[in-house]
Amino acid sequence: MHIGRQRERLERHAVTEAFAGSRAAFYTTPPHVCSYLPPRKATTLFADPALPKDRGLYSILSEQGFRRSGAHLYRPSCPGCQACIPVRIPVQEFRPRRNQRRTWDGNRDLHVVPGRAGFRAEYFDLYRRYLRARHPNGGMDDPSPEGFMDFLTAPWAETLFYEFRLGDLLLAIAVVDRLEHALSAVYTFYDPAFRERSLGRYAILHEIQEARAHGLAWLYLGYWIAGCRKMRYKNEYQPLEYYVGGRWERARTVSAGR
Repeated sequence: MHIGRQRERLERHAVTEAFAGSRAAFYTTPPHVCSYLPPRKATTLFADPALPKDRGLYSILSEQGFRRSGAHLYRPSCPGCQACIPVRIPVQEFRPRRNQRRTWDGNRDLHVVPGRAGFRAEYFDLYRRYLRARHPNGGMDDPSPEGFMDFLTAPWAETLFYEFRLGDLLLAIAVVDRLEHALSAVYTFYDPAFRERSLGRYAILHEIQEARAHGLAWLYLGYWIAGCRKMRYKNEYQPLEYYVGGRWERARTVSAGR
C-alpha cells in the first residue's frame, strides 16, 4: 500500500511538472466499476475536454501514461490501486520471439495498406462482427456508426486505419495514432473467422515495423494489467518499458499493482 501511494504521488507530481505555467486542467470521474478488474472501483483522470489538443500535447501526455479514447485523453487514477501500468516497446531494440516469427511468416500473404481514418461500411461491418464475437452480451456488441467514429477517431488526432487484406477480403483494421516520437496502438479489430492467424499479434508486429521505418522510438500499447487475462499479452513484446513512479523503466517493479 505504501508503494502504491508513493507511486501515485510521484505520477501526479510528474503531470504537474509537465504543465507548470500552463492553463491545462485535469478532472477525475466519480468511482465506477472497473471494466478490467471487477468488482473493484475505478477512477479516471481526464485532460480538460475544452483544452485545445494536437500531436504535441498528445505526445507529452503519452509520456505521462495517458491514452486516447475518442477525442479524450485519460489515465487511470484509482486510489489504493496501481494495477494499470502504461507500457511501450522501444522498437529499435525489439527482437521477435519464435511464436512471433511464426505469426509474421504465416501472414506474408496479407497486403497491408494505410488509410485515412473514417467511416466505411466495410470497416463498420468488420467492427460489429468482432465485437459480437469478443464481447457478447456485454453492452458493446451492438455498436452504432456514431459510436464507431466517436471511439476510434478524434478531429485533432493524426490517425491511420491500417487495412489487412487477403486479396480483396478485409481481415483486420489496426487503428494507430502518430505522435512526435512514437506510434500509439489505439485499437485493433479483425474477422473472428480467421482467429488462427493471430491477427492481433500480427498487427502489433506490423506497427513495430512501421515505427522503425519512420525512425520513431516507441510503440505505445496502452495498459498492462497483471490480473487481467485480456491485457497480459502485452508482456509478450520485449524489451518492454513500464511507466512506474513517474518514470519509464525496463524492470517491472510493481507486478500485481495492488
